[in-house]
Amino acid sequence: MAGSPTARRRRLSIELKKLREKNSMTCAQVGAALDWSGSKVNRMETGSGRVQPSDVDVLCRFYETTDELREFLKSLARQAKTRSWWQVHGSGVPEWFSIYIGLEQDASTLRQYQCEVLPGLLQTEPYARELHTCGSYMPPADIDRAVRVRLERQSMISAPDAPDCWFVVSEGAVRRVIGDRELMRAQLEHVLDAVQLPSVTLQVLPFDAGTCPTTGPFTVLGFPDPEDPDIVYRDGITDAMYLEGEPHIREYNRAFDELRAAALSPRRTMELINSVMKESTR
Repeated sequence: MAGSPTARRRRLSIELKKLREKNSMTCAQVGAALDWSGSKVNRMETGSGRVQPSDVDVLCRFYETTDELREFLKSLARQAKTRSWWQVHGSGVPEWFSIYIGLEQDASTLRQYQCEVLPGLLQTEPYARELHTCGSYMPPADIDRAVRVRLERQSMISAPDAPDCWFVVSEGAVRRVIGDRELMRAQLEHVLDAVQLPSVTLQVLPFDAGTCPTTGPFTVLGFPDPEDPDIVYRDGITDAMYLEGEPHIREYNRAFDELRAAALSPRRTMELINSVMKESTR
C-alpha cells in the first residue's frame, strides 16, 4: 500500500525529532543555532505545519546526517506536500478527519470499537447517508461528498495489501434501526458479506457481556514500519483526538483485548446478525 501524505508527514516529524534528541539539543537551541525560532523546529517535529525540503536539508546538514538519510527525508517532505485523493472533496472532509484518513490508508492493522453504529468501513451508502443526514449541520452537497469518501475508503479492506481489520461492536449497533427496517436489513446483509473477506474480523459485544471497559468508540492504528509507532484515534461531532505514546497505546490495547474477550466469537456473531435479520421480517 502506497504511503499517504499524512503518514509521510508523520514519519518525517518522527525522524526529525529523533535526530535532535540524538544530538541532545532542545528545539530552542536548534532554532538559535540556525537563526530560526524554537517554535519552527517544534512545528516541524509535530507535523503541525508544512515542512519545506530546503529546511530539511538545512537541518540534516546541521545534524551531520549521511547524504542518504538527508535525501530520504527531503523526499518525505516533498511527498508530504502532495494532495490526497480525499482532499478533492473539500469541505465534505474536515481537516481533523482528513488526518485520520491519511493514517488509515497507511495502516497495517486496525482495531476498532463501536458502541452506537456499525464501523464506517462496513457501511452501505444508504446507512452512511442516513447517519450524515440525521441532525447534520452540513449542507447537502457536503453530505454527498462525505458519503462518497466513506465509500471510497472501503476499497482498502478488499485490496491485496489490506490491513488486518478487527472490529468489536455493541449489540445495540446491530439492533438499532437506522433509517428503516429495509435499509437496516440490507446493511446487515452487507456486513455478513464483508466478514467473508480475509482482512475482516467482526465480533459483537452482547448486552449480557457483563462489565467491560467504559469507553466511547476508538481505533488503534498500527503501521508496517516499526519506526512508525501506533496511534489511537477518537472522534467527536466537530473534532478528534489523536493519542500517541506507550502509556496510551498500552491502555487502549488492553481495553480492546478485554472487549473482544467478552464479545461473541466471529461465528456466533454471524449467528446473532442472522437472527436479528429474521426478527426484522416478522
